[in-house]
Amino acid sequence: MRPILVPILLFLVGTADAAGPAYDCTRADGDIEQAICHDPTLAELDRRLDTTYRAALAKAGNERPPTLKAEQRGWIKGRNDCWKADDRPRCVADSYLTRIAELQARYRLVTATGPFTFRCDDAPGSEVVITHFDTDPPTLIAERGDTVSLMFRQPGASGARYEGGNEAFWEHQGEATLRWGFEAAEIHCAEAR
Repeated sequence: MRPILVPILLFLVGTADAAGPAYDCTRADGDIEQAICHDPTLAELDRRLDTTYRAALAKAGNERPPTLKAEQRGWIKGRNDCWKADDRPRCVADSYLTRIAELQARYRLVTATGPFTFRCDDAPGSEVVITHFDTDPPTLIAERGDTVSLMFRQPGASGARYEGGNEAFWEHQGEATLRWGFEAAEIHCAEAR
């Protein structure tokens, strides 16, 4: 009987490890990392992020300056700040979903639609170039001049509204409203045909 029990226990231990996060739970640091180790949904999100991060890292090999690793460390610190949230599991899950989508869009790891050019009426030659990404939540990358903004889709009644750090883009039937910069005025843009 005993020889059969050992392989079963080894199988169960291996199964538990496969269901855990991408990191070693015996080295979990803090409440949030420990919570991820005990929550199958959060552990799955951690494994998904690990796969996405590794794919982004492969594409970022020639990135100058190399920023991906530093950004990831900053993201981990932000995720771990979810200990302050009223709904910690929701905070952690949202943090993972946002980071996965960000990496998928920035490093072009998923299907993209576009680019689409919108001419804006704030100055001659003014335009914004939009590329949509099939992420969850949906994202777009907007390029204007020499600046770039990653934006996430926001709930809305009509059209598609996206918001990033200090930028917003709202599109409805080929017409768009753009806010580019902190407290900047909204400008009107139309898709170039």
